[in-house]
Amino acid sequence: MLNIALFGPPGAGKGTQSELLIKKYNLFYISTGDILRREIAEKSPLGKEAQDIISSGGLVSDEIIVQIIEKTITENPGANGFLFDGFPRTYIQAYILEGLMLKLNTSLSCLISLQVGEEISVKRLLNRGKTSGRLDDNEIVIRNRLKEYYDKTLPVLQFYMDRGIYHPIDGTKKVEQVHLEIEQIIRHILSKKLLNIVIFGYPGSGRGSQGKALAKKYGLEYVATGDLLDDEIKNNTEIGRKICALYESGTLVPDEMVVQLIEKKLANAHNVKGYIFKGFPRTLVQSYILDGLLRKHDSYISKILEIEVPTLELISRLDARSKTNTKMPYDSSTAKIVKRLQEHENKTVPVIRKYNQLHGVTKIDGMGCFEEVFAKLSDEIENGFKNLK
Repeated sequence: MLNIALFGPPGAGKGTQSELLIKKYNLFYISTGDILRREIAEKSPLGKEAQDIISSGGLVSDEIIVQIIEKTITENPGANGFLFDGFPRTYIQAYILEGLMLKLNTSLSCLISLQVGEEISVKRLLNRGKTSGRLDDNEIVIRNRLKEYYDKTLPVLQFYMDRGIYHPIDGTKKVEQVHLEIEQIIRHILSKKLLNIVIFGYPGSGRGSQGKALAKKYGLEYVATGDLLDDEIKNNTEIGRKICALYESGTLVPDEMVVQLIEKKLANAHNVKGYIFKGFPRTLVQSYILDGLLRKHDSYISKILEIEVPTLELISRLDARSKTNTKMPYDSSTAKIVKRLQEHENKTVPVIRKYNQLHGVTKIDGMGCFEEVFAKLSDEIENGFKNLK
């Protein structure tokens, strides 16, 4: 998602730039004043609470504001992102927004500050007042508003400077030039965004063959723990020799070793559009590890897919595979197949449930020929790319 906070003193041109950005990038505009007025007009529970506070002369609390913003975001899943105008206004609200973004598995992409000197702001607003009829467009009110803006905003700007996503722009330039500079910032941000897919499914669901085909079609890096382990063994690396020893003793490869290989894969990948993870995470512990690995690379999980196939069909497929050269060790008997399916049920299904609660899991019907399932998965990948922009 592309989430932008647009800052600038009154008269900086935020309204004009907002309209251009919303239209081009399919962003949903969030102005705390606007959404408060909408909630009040709709007489929602939060709107009624806000109206009572305003009627008594009080200020609407951050607690109500953040609930309304969260409600607005969750009610607009079709947006490619959100443009925040006038929020966060304070240092505390900056922390609130950061926490809210984390809860929704996203983050603020950038804060763009349109910088305009006080005298230019006053001149612009006085000129606007000649035609707008707004009572607050007089010099005394304007200067008070500007003082309040600078007093409250400087700590917020520092907050985002510290996080490396603050981008100042000279707002005194022509509208077209300002927009061009904003566009350059956004293009740079989008160039760093990765589409990270986790593909789940019981053994026999076809997630491996589908994952490889999707990676090839969309220029994604395919990350399968089994393949990584096999590569180390084939190359007779130090880790590969340790893996062989573990296999021979019947011991599972520890997470520490798997994480090293995945981290190495991420670090050595260049000019990729994203990753498809298959076979990892298998456990709840590994799910937290993957989140941490992606965060380290300033990224996160974009989409989670689960290929669903009935149990009897899975057993039939795995039994058929056992008679080919692509068979897995657990394909050798019905008992071993059932044990492997049960292991997935016990260890990996809880991971899927966790992801479903946090991000939502897209279920894909795995019945039908390879091409039919591939087409369904491709639609989801293409939607994922659209939501990055």
